[in-house]
Amino acid sequence: MILAIDCGNTHITFGCVDENNTAAPIFRIPTDRRETDVGYAVKMKQIFELKKIDCEAFEGAVISCVVPPMTDVLVRAVRMITGKDALIVGAGVKTGLHICINDPGTVASDLVAAAVAAKEEYPLPCVIIDMGTATTLTVVDAGGKYIGGAILPGVGISLNALAEETALLPRIEILPPRNVIASNTVDSMKAGIVYGTAASIDGLLDRFADALGRKPASIVATGGMSGLICPYCNHNVTLDETLLLKGLNIIWKKNQKGK
Repeated sequence: MILAIDCGNTHITFGCVDENNTAAPIFRIPTDRRETDVGYAVKMKQIFELKKIDCEAFEGAVISCVVPPMTDVLVRAVRMITGKDALIVGAGVKTGLHICINDPGTVASDLVAAAVAAKEEYPLPCVIIDMGTATTLTVVDAGGKYIGGAILPGVGISLNALAEETALLPRIEILPPRNVIASNTVDSMKAGIVYGTAASIDGLLDRFADALGRKPASIVATGGMSGLICPYCNHNVTLDETLLLKGLNIIWKKNQKGK
């Protein structure tokens, strides 16, 4: 098995991925740019010990990171707990994915990893919805090429902006609304953020279908907020919380050939 780590702006998701590309168990800790390599090593080691996972059993490690200052910190932390040098997803790393956009080097490593997994595991064309700090929708076309997508403010960002920029609206917990036509302020905010985000995703999916000239063969969602929002979409969306880690495992394997 390998250790796969995805470092996002809000959370670091990590877990064990086996030879069958099954990612389990997976864990999530907050992204803290002030934390040291030793601090992260201690946190991960304690979690693995709690779950009775032997860190010496990892064959290797792979990291996707969209917070540049965190990359070296996590590399050192991984080396402390596994004795392995982690593969960093970025320029020069084999992915097996043909990225057909104006500047392929600007595609974030987490989007690449998710697209790699979608290409391997889902019917194409596939739309991938990743709901983290930002909400991204990306497309792998029928030929297995990454052709682009759209980026929206994430659910948390939108809700924070609503509370910060208005005098009377409170900060609320993101929970499912009771009704789409809400009868009080808090439920109105819940309805707006949940149904509104779901509706924006539905609208983009319809426009993607028009651009592709056909409906996507699959729509898969991942990321921390996907389980809350996507059940309210009108489209048939498959939830796969391990999509990104599975993609990291596929990339790691592609880069072991010849070693």
